[in-house]
Amino acid sequence: MNKQELIKHLAANAEVTNKQAEAVLNALSAAVLNAVWAGKQLVITDLGKFSVVERAAKVGRNPKTGESIQIAAKRAPKFTPAKALKDAAAG
Repeated sequence: MNKQELIKHLAANAEVTNKQAEAVLNALSAAVLNAVWAGKQLVITDLGKFSVVERAAKVGRNPKTGESIQIAAKRAPKFTPAKALKDAAAG
């Protein structure tokens, strides 16, 4: 399912227009991005948790040359699915 299909699905199930559904979806995307950017977590029951993890600096290896390289520390987004989502995926 892509974004346009999701908008149509939301509009049909919530009985709103496509423009209204798109506005809600864009607002949700912005809320997730803002929470992750601020280093906070956003929990949506039955869907999951969006958060940020701090990855420490480490030494890696160039697979082509075998040379050791330094990999910088960074922040990375993380999504942890809720039990309901895991159960739905399992069938």
